[in-house]
Amino acid sequence: MTRRALIVIDVQKGFSEHDIKGERNNPECEANVAKLIQAFRDANQPVVFVRHDSKSPTSVLRPNQPGNDFKSELTGEPDILIVKSVNSAFYGEPDLDKWLKSENIKSVVICGIQTNMCCETTARMAGNLGYETWFVIDATHTFAKSFNGRKVSAEELSEITATNLSGEFAEILTTEATIARIEKRKNNV
Repeated sequence: MTRRALIVIDVQKGFSEHDIKGERNNPECEANVAKLIQAFRDANQPVVFVRHDSKSPTSVLRPNQPGNDFKSELTGEPDILIVKSVNSAFYGEPDLDKWLKSENIKSVVICGIQTNMCCETTARMAGNLGYETWFVIDATHTFAKSFNGRKVSAEELSEITATNLSGEFAEILTTEATIARIEKRKNNV
């Protein structure tokens, strides 16, 4: 069976302060992330947790603040914890690319927070580095954002990310489809 790593990005308590009705999409994100973690563990596939340690002195994601902690849906110990202070998990410590290669992992599955920020950036880099990449769109979420006086909804941003990644950097999947593929591969071993 091909080893495929689940990369769970920035599912941290600090993002909850932005969970304002109408500003955030996909209220099922965290539950879907938990389902993916369980499916990967059941299939004996590696699980990577990524934590954003902000360097901004006012960020809720800075170290030693409650917002830096993982949400309760992230259970158990990961195979590896990557700590970063930028958008891409590939620019964290320890080196994610080096670890994946040392484990002979050529396929990754990406989920977490935020869809159009750290998740999309990590997926783009994974694709550029040659990893077969699955992006689990309903196991990510984001927030509305304004630019040039226009507010773009979280749902629109999610659709734009899927459009940007699809075919070029990643395959866009749902949690259900991802779990079905993982279970099928586990049962075909």
